Amino acid sequence: MARVTRTEGVVGACVWDYAAGGGPLTEFWQAVRSLDPAVSGESELAGTREGHLAELFAEAGLRDVEPAVLRVTARFQDFPDWWEPFTLGVGPAGTYVRGLDERGRAELRDRCASLLPEEGPVELSAAAWVAIGRPALE
Repeated sequence: MARVTRTEGVVGACVWDYAAGGGPLTEFWQAVRSLDPAVSGESELAGTREGHLAELFAEAGLRDVEPAVLRVTARFQDFPDWWEPFTLGVGPAGTYVRGLDERGRAELRDRCASLLPEEGPVELSAAAWVAIGRPALE
């Protein structure tokens, strides 16, 4: 992005705070690791720890890099509403679920359910690391 953005342009990105357990999938990966401790989840991905996204921007040659944090709340009607997207095979979490056999999926679903409210809405807070920067002057 730094290479193709005009000098007066702005580059921005954000990544969930998975390294500190502040992402929207924290409970999911917590349940996975309780069943399969060898799984690393998404906490090792680039930019997921505080300050790393800004470091990556600076290493890419961006200037005037401004780090920030974005806090959000995700609301789901109930546990099935929260669980259903994982069954679609999207992203690392969905890929993980799709790779399980029926018994494994049921076990993971039950473990996730034990970490979230049993009835009613599910509300999860999450944070994302944000970085904004400008391309180097020519």
